[in-house]
Amino acid sequence: MNGTSHTVIGAATGFLTANLLHTDPTGTVLLIGIGAISGLMPDIDIDGKLSNKITISHNIVRTAAQFIAVLLVLYSYFTSTGMNKWIGIGIGMLIIIISSFITQRRMLTITGMGVLFGGLSLQENWLWLLGIYIIAASFVPHRSYTHSLLGVLFFAYISVQFEIAIGHEGVFITCLMGYVSHIIADMKILPFNKRGIKFFLPFSKKEF
Repeated sequence: MNGTSHTVIGAATGFLTANLLHTDPTGTVLLIGIGAISGLMPDIDIDGKLSNKITISHNIVRTAAQFIAVLLVLYSYFTSTGMNKWIGIGIGMLIIIISSFITQRRMLTITGMGVLFGGLSLQENWLWLLGIYIIAASFVPHRSYTHSLLGVLFFAYISVQFEIAIGHEGVFITCLMGYVSHIIADMKILPFNKRGIKFFLPFSKKEF
């Protein structure tokens, strides 16, 4: 199922929760938005629309890093002397080499690290936990752990902490329902899915 469908289903779970709780219009909009995002979260494990939206383009970062590296090389060559000159040139060349390996997936890792440190700095449990989730997702294959029971349980805990942080009833259930709706929509039991999900990783690789 594509990202648009997951977004719509997730938003619907937020709308359903809002109606069950009889929230005001502002609360309804909030839950619909949270549901839409939660419905996309399992697919953060791929170089797709969601990961691209929350990260800076790796091409921009790569170009910026290489530009800075060239400036460092030129600056070291023309202004430094002795060992400092060659150290500066060496660092510049190293940055050029390292930057050539930057991919969108590694940008997702960097984004996760930023979220993690931001959460620790702000002392927001849900935020640094989300950072860990994003970092982990940047290293696992698509439809693996983010689409498993472990992924559901970890995201559920993040959702609990998120509801506590913002103090709005229905946030936890909306996050959980949105996330689970994505898992169900990706199951092989649905005729339009050629692949399923390995729900019980790492204990079983059987697809459902």
